[in-house]
Amino acid sequence: MLSKMDNLAINTLRFLAVDAVEQANSGHPGLPLGAAPLAYALWTRAMKHNPANPKWFNRDRFVLSAGHGSALLYAMLHLSGYDLPLDELKRFRQLGSQTPGHPEYGHTAGVEATTGPLGHGFAMGVGMAIAEKMLASQYNKPSFPIVDHYTYAIVSDGDLMEGVSAEAASLAGTLGLGKLIYLYDDNHISIEGSTDIAFTEDVAKRFEAYGWQVLRVEDAEDLFLLSEAIRNAQGETEKPSLIMVRTHIGYGSPKEDSAAAHGEPLGKDNVAATKQKLGWPETPAFHVPDQVREAFAHLQKDGLGREEVWNNMMAAYAKEYPAEAAALSALIKGEFPAGWDKDLADVFATVKATSTREASGELLQVLSARLPGLVGGSADLAPSNKTYVKNAGDFSVAQPGGRNLHFGVREHAMGAIANGLALHGALIPYTGTFLVFSDFVRPAVRLSAMMGLPVVHVFTHDSILVGEDGPTHQPVEHAMSLRLIPDLQVYRPADALETVVAWEQAIKSKKPATLLLTRQKMNVLHDYKESVMNGAKKGGYVLSDKGDKLQVAIAASGSEVQLALAAQEALLAQGIGSRVVSLLCWEQFDAQTEAYRESVLPAGLPTIAVEAGVSCGWSRFTGSDKYVLGLNRFGTSAPGQAAYEALGFTAEAVVALAHKALARKG
Repeated sequence: MLSKMDNLAINTLRFLAVDAVEQANSGHPGLPLGAAPLAYALWTRAMKHNPANPKWFNRDRFVLSAGHGSALLYAMLHLSGYDLPLDELKRFRQLGSQTPGHPEYGHTAGVEATTGPLGHGFAMGVGMAIAEKMLASQYNKPSFPIVDHYTYAIVSDGDLMEGVSAEAASLAGTLGLGKLIYLYDDNHISIEGSTDIAFTEDVAKRFEAYGWQVLRVEDAEDLFLLSEAIRNAQGETEKPSLIMVRTHIGYGSPKEDSAAAHGEPLGKDNVAATKQKLGWPETPAFHVPDQVREAFAHLQKDGLGREEVWNNMMAAYAKEYPAEAAALSALIKGEFPAGWDKDLADVFATVKATSTREASGELLQVLSARLPGLVGGSADLAPSNKTYVKNAGDFSVAQPGGRNLHFGVREHAMGAIANGLALHGALIPYTGTFLVFSDFVRPAVRLSAMMGLPVVHVFTHDSILVGEDGPTHQPVEHAMSLRLIPDLQVYRPADALETVVAWEQAIKSKKPATLLLTRQKMNVLHDYKESVMNGAKKGGYVLSDKGDKLQVAIAASGSEVQLALAAQEALLAQGIGSRVVSLLCWEQFDAQTEAYRESVLPAGLPTIAVEAGVSCGWSRFTGSDKYVLGLNRFGTSAPGQAAYEALGFTAEAVVALAHKALARKG
């Protein structure tokens, strides 16, 4: 079933992985031993890639959704000629190595996505396939298949148990993603034992019901049947394909087909026994036969040739379709059209009051027209989130060039798919749902922050002012919870102008961002337009100073900024001078110089804070939670303003807190 050469190459993969795990005394040897034929078949028989240029745009994408099997991926990258020396495999899971415990995007050449949280690689692959299909529809021309590649993944039992993969699989079938091909490492084992203790459904029928083509390979060691199944999957253009491959975790080892093979080193004696059984020399460790090196060297030449063919096609395409070629090249490079951000605030020049979600929606129409790579949608809430772009079309089987994505009620998959869109390149994805449902998106938001992806998450209905829907729909802890995620920008704009800044900064940064937006209307602070557009870009700024002598500062975000302004007027009537500081984005404010931050919130000026959410965290500005007007309980069902006031958010309450801060100073 395997030629001598194929057998040698597959065993090289197996034992590079096993030796890496053994040397680290940490890791997962079971998947590499069982799934090595799957990786080998994909990378040597099917995939179009160029190890000399891991970022070649028209490469096939490969995601190891079962990220715990990272040692297999590193072995494959090393043999294939990517910039991953053998010494790095010997440093597996060690400090500073290029071979961390789970694959990390941007850290290791050839790794397409950070995986490990099961199901996320599956869903990110769906995003990559959507991107390919969308861009192909927009830019391909007769005789010029400029965007033309597959998205592959190896997925595990654990991946298919996760809800995020079910959400993504359902959508992939609906969208007819025919260039999405997943190999299922069907080994029947999870950490706790046989999968049948918790996973007994007929996976094939489930995926057929989703609209997938399902193929079976009963023996992973049959490379001919495995390669034939991949070719059959490539031939199915209207459905994604799941190839169910019967594998054996820990193949060839004394721990074969047991949970003990999953997540711990085999141990010296078991490694020796495995090598003996599979005909591999016990020493030296990390052995790579010369003929395997030579075979993979030929594949490297193939990769160079494939990219050269594409580059020549791209040159001819540019001559015949110069406008399209220039636009696509700019998208690939991440370049924005000149003037895309010019006069964005003028959209609201005559607006007196509007909700920040409506402001975001109006701005999105303008941004979409100026930024051809801006694509996205909502988890069935576009009319509420204001995330639908008019005249941009709906991405579907019938209209693959549409830029509006309908994710359905699938928040978790929406976030992960958006990550896949960003990872693919050439697109700036955005998502939409209510802030309270950010809990469903959070794992994907965390991964987008970890990978530094340019994804904009629009979260509307951002406070108890949601009102009648009650505590289940009133976010309380969510804004602060998002601020806890490293490398994530959290914007909570106070009006339409700050919303402009939030969108502009989120796009320019090319980093993940969340926009927390109101349902209720907010006065537009035109009197402060210049300071809004300049100061807000720094994340926090002095919005208003009133009184002969400043005695207290009121820091706030979002809807509470206007509550702070009302309190400022009441304090002025009492002869107390105050400063209102709008903190649009803590992360941006933290990035400013100490001198700037001190100029906004001087250390000697008593400071209070107000936000309709949990109070923890604000003490960094006030010195104590005692001087924060927050909400450390769940909300209540009532008309928005009635709920707001009943829960203590009034100008009088802010004034009282200011007096408390002044008394402390005295």
